[in-house]
Amino acid sequence: MITPPVAALAARLPAGRLPAYVHDLAALDGHAAAVRAALPRAVELYYAVKANPAAEILAALAPHVTGFEVSSGGELAHVRASVPGLPLAFGGPGKTEEELLLALDAGVRRFHVESERELRLLAALADGRPGGAPVDVLLRVNLPAAPGDPGGAALTMGGGPSPFGLDPRAAAACVPLLRGRLRLRGVHAHLASGLDAPSQLAVAAAVAGWAREFGDRHGLAVPEVCVGGGMAVDYTRPRSRFDWTAYGQGLAALAAEHPGVTFRVEPGRSLTAYCGWYVTEVVDLKHSHGEAFAVLRGGTHHLRTPVAKGHDQPFTVLPVDVWEHPWPRPAALDEPVTLTGQLCTPKDVLARRVPVAELRAGDRVAFAMAGAYAWNISHHAFLMHPAPEFHFLA
Repeated sequence: MITPPVAALAARLPAGRLPAYVHDLAALDGHAAAVRAALPRAVELYYAVKANPAAEILAALAPHVTGFEVSSGGELAHVRASVPGLPLAFGGPGKTEEELLLALDAGVRRFHVESERELRLLAALADGRPGGAPVDVLLRVNLPAAPGDPGGAALTMGGGPSPFGLDPRAAAACVPLLRGRLRLRGVHAHLASGLDAPSQLAVAAAVAGWAREFGDRHGLAVPEVCVGGGMAVDYTRPRSRFDWTAYGQGLAALAAEHPGVTFRVEPGRSLTAYCGWYVTEVVDLKHSHGEAFAVLRGGTHHLRTPVAKGHDQPFTVLPVDVWEHPWPRPAALDEPVTLTGQLCTPKDVLARRVPVAELRAGDRVAFAMAGAYAWNISHHAFLMHPAPEFHFLA
């Protein structure tokens, strides 16, 4: 589960420099290359920056992706500075006038428009700058029912009432607004996350079919279909992976059914989750009412993912055989242990009642699958503990 370079660094870091995030960029490079190879050459691969915006991660992905999908003015500016030159797609609800102006100035390649108000504002801003290139728009649609297996999704963003995207009728009402410098390039849909390859392909087929019918009905060319990301990442089975080969084969068949259409995918978590580890130390090991608790340096203010998603973060115990104190070393032996952080809340839990052969105060723990939606979504300032270190191993 843990790569040798990460294990070696985790073992030699002084305790005072823990917790630490350690990213294996060589492993990320290999995984991203395999994903790109599994997809048809004509399918565009954009990385959803929200998953992990670290500049080192972006640089490692740059050789393998078509571009980056950003969801705020801050992400836009950060990506432009970190990996200049690659195309950007600007998504996300609630875009402000300042953000749209920034995107126009930065030459954003595609705008994923979420509402009629947003389209009207973008049109006004674009028309206020005559003489420029067309502003390419994809209408984000919220189809009335998420196809495939939405019941098995980890997270749903469409298929029912939602702040995301346009209902089909609202998308039709936007057609007369596509004038001036605005140019319709296609349709975007991200209806659910956590779907396997067959369910993702069912979603893609439904979106592509709707896009073709929409274009035919309104006499519009719809040359691009973006089916978003949301490829399943299973924290309960850390060795499992989304079936990119089957997905690529399915997309190739779908593209053959829609000649002239460019398909685009925007994975985030499924690209970077597996390359990151959160490494920390057991500060204390105690028993309470018959249950074992390991209290760690750090906690969910550094790694919010397990409490946000309600899972146990997979981990590896890294034994430390040195014990310099004169009192007995607290330990849990062949029993379930709950791994908690230093915060004054019972919600500060990284893994609950996980069986371990041995875990002692002073041992180290490396939480896997911490390369996405980890530090960047956590509540860093609570209790004002120090931030972790960050290491990127080439």
